[in-house]
Amino acid sequence: MPSAAYIGLFVAAFGAATLLPLQSEAVLVGLLVNAAHPPWALVIVASAGNVLGSVVNWLLGRYLERWRAYRWFPVRSDQLEKAQARYHRYGRWSLLLSWVPVIGDPLTVLAGVMREPLWSFVLIVAVAKAGRYIFIAALTLGLR
Repeated sequence: MPSAAYIGLFVAAFGAATLLPLQSEAVLVGLLVNAAHPPWALVIVASAGNVLGSVVNWLLGRYLERWRAYRWFPVRSDQLEKAQARYHRYGRWSLLLSWVPVIGDPLTVLAGVMREPLWSFVLIVAVAKAGRYIFIAALTLGLR
């Protein structure tokens, strides 16, 4: 059975990746400083939780897109089609910024609206999210 530390870190990372105002970095740093668990395992758990939370955002974006025919939808259908074309041409790599506070979570929702294929979404977001946690772990542990 996984330890409470891993479960707590996963939940914090998952929630932080959604539109909820949660932080997972402090939980990771606390567990790294405690030194009761291998750093590589903590980075994997945090990364997995954060990527899965981003997939929830992507799914929300895909679901939201279905409502575009309604008058209350914030973007006109023709604008959305133009944005989708631009996103598919240039926007995929913007997902490398999915780790950035404030802009990263809405960006993952936008990727769903823009119909980014799930495989490329997960791959790019995983690189970005894991990279952030690796950096935080290295900084916390004094590695260079």
